[in-house]
Amino acid sequence: MKALIATVLFTSFLTPALAFAQSAGCDAKRQSIETEIAYAQSHGNASRVRGLQTALAQVTAHCTEASLQSAANKKVAKARDDVAANERDLQQAKDQGKSAKKIADRQRKLDEAHADLEQALISAGK
Repeated sequence: MKALIATVLFTSFLTPALAFAQSAGCDAKRQSIETEIAYAQSHGNASRVRGLQTALAQVTAHCTEASLQSAANKKVAKARDDVAANERDLQQAKDQGKSAKKIADRQRKLDEAHADLEQALISAGK
């Protein structure tokens, strides 16, 4: 129960950030990478700078709002599959008369899967 409450609180704080990140799209990704480059440069981490510059070039060349939406939709589909699998596992544990501890563990996994689905839906703007 504590884990569920923590997950809900975390999600409630994360929701506005995710909504903002989705609305900004590729520009936000570029800005985030540029910020990381500046940080790495200020700390003299040349290999990190090179890696981030490669990432920035890839984002600049290939990032589109459509590709971001497609990736978000894939995350939603995966999260829905995970919820369904966890629901089946929980029901199977109940049907087989598993211990209360195992049932509680499967319920916790299902709760986490629901939270992940909620985050994926927010990221996808649904």
